[in-house]
Amino acid sequence: MAVSVLLRPCHEVGIEWKAELNSLLRSSEQFPNSALSAGWRENRYPSSCHLEPHVTICRVNRRRCLQALFQTALFSLSPFRLLSTSKPGKEDSYVPNYVDVASKAGLTAKTVIGGHASKDFLLSTTGGGIALWDYDNDGWLDIFIVNGWGLRDFSKGEEPTNHLYRNNRDGTFTDVTARANLLRSGWGQGVCVGDYNNDGFLDLFVTYYGKNVLYRNNGDGTFTDVTRESGLLSPKDHWNSGAAFVDYDRDGHLDLFVSNYVAHEAGLVLYDSDPSLVGVQSPVLYGPKGLQGSRNILYHNNGDDTFTDVSQAAGILGPPPAYGFTPCVADFDNDGWPDIYVANDSTPSLLFKNNRDGTFTETGLLAGVAVDENGSTQGGMGVDAGDYDGDGLLDIIKTNFSDQTTSLYHNQGKGFFRDRTFPAGLSGRTSSVKWGTAFFDFDNDGHPDILIVSGPIYPASLNPARAQPKEEDGQMILYRNLGNGRFQDISEHAGPGLLLPRCSRGAAFGDIFHTGQIDIAVNNLNGYPTLLRNQSPSPNSWLLIKLVGTRANRAAIGSRAIVESNGRQQIREVRSGGSFCSQSDLRLHFGLGHTQEASRVTIQWLGGTQEVLEHVPANRLLVVQEGKGIVSQEKF
Repeated sequence: MAVSVLLRPCHEVGIEWKAELNSLLRSSEQFPNSALSAGWRENRYPSSCHLEPHVTICRVNRRRCLQALFQTALFSLSPFRLLSTSKPGKEDSYVPNYVDVASKAGLTAKTVIGGHASKDFLLSTTGGGIALWDYDNDGWLDIFIVNGWGLRDFSKGEEPTNHLYRNNRDGTFTDVTARANLLRSGWGQGVCVGDYNNDGFLDLFVTYYGKNVLYRNNGDGTFTDVTRESGLLSPKDHWNSGAAFVDYDRDGHLDLFVSNYVAHEAGLVLYDSDPSLVGVQSPVLYGPKGLQGSRNILYHNNGDDTFTDVSQAAGILGPPPAYGFTPCVADFDNDGWPDIYVANDSTPSLLFKNNRDGTFTETGLLAGVAVDENGSTQGGMGVDAGDYDGDGLLDIIKTNFSDQTTSLYHNQGKGFFRDRTFPAGLSGRTSSVKWGTAFFDFDNDGHPDILIVSGPIYPASLNPARAQPKEEDGQMILYRNLGNGRFQDISEHAGPGLLLPRCSRGAAFGDIFHTGQIDIAVNNLNGYPTLLRNQSPSPNSWLLIKLVGTRANRAAIGSRAIVESNGRQQIREVRSGGSFCSQSDLRLHFGLGHTQEASRVTIQWLGGTQEVLEHVPANRLLVVQEGKGIVSQEKF
């Protein structure tokens, strides 16, 4: 029997197949090895969930068609959206109340990324990143927003620029871009921060479609463009995307990793109708498939404020050209050396294992983090690393394109991962394109939760009726960590800030208002930024740790803290870059639950030294300096 399957948006197909589908799912005797049968047995979908078919199947009996799909292995759980509509249970009585306070806080600059009404080029769809960082060392997080450009002329003085907002420490911000000497226009993409010259002030690196820029922090509220003298002015233009500072050789000087998307000349390829899409008359966006890919770049810090491109010698150029978006630097194998994971769009993602001799080996496929559990490549966008189950190993969360699930790779140890997306309950919400993300503990219960921001691509659908999706198509997704390896989608109950219509891209996470809770700043495509503040105080305790290196790099990037409380441990690393081409707070936040102290805090400095702190009181910011222990603390 021939079966024709055509992918369609969920809303085009009714859900009247639910009873028949559930009947088949429960008939494990008929299809004991099917993906859906296994998914049913493992997930035990509650009655408050519903399955929405994502396939249109024509000219055959519905039940026989489903059976044929099972038997021919054409069926997997991925064509269905699993949406939990249940409210948090009694055991999870605390629910956050996220409210967008951006306008009230003074974040009023609108980003410009190509045209607003239409998106004619791939370049005009990707958007940019955002950073939370303390550029003036006053102890409060400031905000840097990457801006883009439009395919038109702007009047003098009205050109779109990046924006630096200084935290006024009263819930508001002041735009200090001009004063800080950061007025620059161009197709901005990503951002990361790090103290590359170890002078105690965080420097700023911004990626562009074209040439990147390194800003040296002068320590007086201003910055100087040192791209050329530092050796980072590339002789060739690239479509640079994400970036991260990393001390890959542990010499105490921050090196720099830059991921690249498609080849520079492909960024302005016009979209047009695709003859391979039978029956689709409207134009669809061309790329990235079919366009020339690009390679990543690794710059070595020479220790004299200059950098050298060591991509070839370090093994970074080994993999074939790909569509790289966001790098995530972390010690995935617990050997004390930073590895580099790159979320790739429409090509296998990469994992560069640090060989501890200045070189890397790409192990993505072998490690199990290049593709999904079915061996399919995904449209990787954003990425973060965190130990969601408390086993002492850093796992990976990766956001993907629409009609694809988010990927959760569980670290099995010894360099291997397993795709646990479905068992963890993260298989829903496939209709939108997912971008920025992070593991973070919104309720301070000691179990890292997950937030994902989303937003459409223009045009983003094979359906001519939706050739121009609206910004309303993108919503934020909040998953509560249940502490048993599973997550619960509580997006609809976590405050109005998550439900507002947006077209989000980069997201950054940190305690902006000194409340002991994590806030989220989001860069929106052709829109105003979002600043999510949790208006519902958590009853749980917390700990915030700022690490200052001496032998290790001054910003302590790559160092980690292990906090033990309530009979379990949590691990977090100081990380540059991540999310989607963004930068989150370098300070490490830990939820402690109902306890009033951390029984032990172990600091593992990048370089091999270790310090142990006993019986650390909760609800305060600690500043820990390498070799000196706690040098200051502030109780919020």
